[in-house]
Amino acid sequence: MEQHTLSPVDGSIYVSRALSSTEEIHATIERATQSQKEWQSTSLETRKSICKQAIANFVNNQQVIRQELTMMMGRPLTQTQGEIAGVKERALSMIEQAEQALATITLADKPGFTRYIKRVPFGNVLVIAPWNYPYLTAINAVIPALLAGNCVILKHSAQTPLCSERLVQAFEGTGLPHGVFQFLHTDHPSTEHMIQHPQIDYVAFTGSVAGGAMVEKNAAGRFIGVGLELGGKDPAYVRADADIDYAVETLVDGAFFNSGQSCCGIERIYLHESIHDQFVEKAVALTKQYRLGNPTSSKTTLGPVVRTSAADFVRSQIEDAISKGAVTHINESLFSESKPGTPYLAPQILTNVDHTMRLMTEESFGPVVGIQSVFSDEEAIALMNDSQFGLTAAIFSSDVPTATRLGEHVETGTVFINRCDYLDPELAWTGVKNSGRGCTLSTIGFEMLTRPKSFHIKSLND
Repeated sequence: MEQHTLSPVDGSIYVSRALSSTEEIHATIERATQSQKEWQSTSLETRKSICKQAIANFVNNQQVIRQELTMMMGRPLTQTQGEIAGVKERALSMIEQAEQALATITLADKPGFTRYIKRVPFGNVLVIAPWNYPYLTAINAVIPALLAGNCVILKHSAQTPLCSERLVQAFEGTGLPHGVFQFLHTDHPSTEHMIQHPQIDYVAFTGSVAGGAMVEKNAAGRFIGVGLELGGKDPAYVRADADIDYAVETLVDGAFFNSGQSCCGIERIYLHESIHDQFVEKAVALTKQYRLGNPTSSKTTLGPVVRTSAADFVRSQIEDAISKGAVTHINESLFSESKPGTPYLAPQILTNVDHTMRLMTEESFGPVVGIQSVFSDEEAIALMNDSQFGLTAAIFSSDVPTATRLGEHVETGTVFINRCDYLDPELAWTGVKNSGRGCTLSTIGFEMLTRPKSFHIKSLND
């Protein structure tokens, strides 16, 4: 049975791949199991060296990778360089952090005893990666899992199957033992079967809330770890004392980069009433400068969303908001490529919105943002927290101490002050509520991919 990837660029079949059979899945997991002890016994320095070489190989192949990325998920070719650079930054940062993160914890002297805690790998880690930032989301788990001594099986979205192949290919010729890092192309039932497999010891999943529930359901009863990075409806609050021009530039990009298809993209903006009109006027003017079109063109700054059904979902949110009194500020006719029945969708800004509208409560994952006026910090924080999600939130203010204090009351995994839509590999990447659980990146991310093993040794010579 084959799986076909339809390109959002032109609707054609861009790549087809045979789905892995049950026998192939079991053989892949068995290879990982057979290789894991050898990999675990390999020195950390060797593991780091292998990962560094693989990342160098990946970067050296970026021209091919960037073209494939554009055709599979629609991001403008001129913007794909950022994902390559991000993979390099995150991977090298995690390699640098590995020694500290994986170090044995030595306890204070206790006469007659030696005591310490080691961090040991789980064994086989299944990484399930999405299509929107297919390399960045995968690398968050793949590199630290390998550095920790785990074997990794990577399964990418059916929209971006070549990504798993390119990552595994990057490790060829690096000295990585056979079976340590492999990929599989599977459908939903086979993916569930893998999660249930007794030789899968940890699952790292990035995707939808429904997908996260599927992972938890299939892992239930085996007492294995799962890391879940799920949805977001990430808000920003612009205080009266903020630098308006800077906030507009940052938040418009945060809302519309990658056609709004980012788990930590800005989907809701709350403005202090004193700056509302000024901010909206500038944001609308900047948004009109985007160029929607074929993402292979150097003139395009906004590509299609991943598929027509995703565009239709955003259109339905906009229609719902308008029916309840929202006001649109972008004339769709300015973007001639935007057409019903296609994944090409004009960016849109709406005001006079509230939380009775789907636009302000459901994850949009498209080039649309709602802007709501507030009269106080307290109202802004209450609205930011009025969500089933809690991945990131941003506060813009010239008074950083006050903004930081406000951030203490925001229910998210990350609080940004005067920036948004960015992952720092030295900070923990985590969410609360329906945005998931667990953590990637930072030294804490390594803790998710290892287990503590205590040694309590009594001397018999004293």
